[in-house]
Amino acid sequence: MSEFMGVYLYAAKSVRAATDAALRRHGLYLGQNLVLAALWERDGQTPGAIASAVDVTTPTVVRTADRMTAAGLVTRRRDAHDHRLVRLHLTDAGRALRGPVEEELRGLEKRLTAGLGEDRVRELLTCLLRITDNAQSLPRAGETR
Repeated sequence: MSEFMGVYLYAAKSVRAATDAALRRHGLYLGQNLVLAALWERDGQTPGAIASAVDVTTPTVVRTADRMTAAGLVTRRRDAHDHRLVRLHLTDAGRALRGPVEEELRGLEKRLTAGLGEDRVRELLTCLLRITDNAQSLPRAGETR
């Protein structure tokens, strides 16, 4: 394995584990934070709209919403104008998590980037965005380009 791939994959796995641990302190599973963040920005979105925004499949958001509904974080309601659509809405408990979860993730980010300095963090973000753009331009499983 190339040095880049080895370091990148190890870093991604380590960051994912740290993020998972941080979210668990608030009763969340990794991925639920993305659904919450989308709904904090605009409550009442469809699972499809959220899936598109966070680059996952709609069934993934539906399964995540099932867990979040059972945990009392979101509710499902039929669209008032198009009864075929289901929209996800935050409960008071889901809304109440915004401050604590965002604070937790800001603290995690500070710990993960400790010792880098602002300029290097900005440079790292620029590099990661370039890598993301490059990766998204490549064919995905089952696709041909």
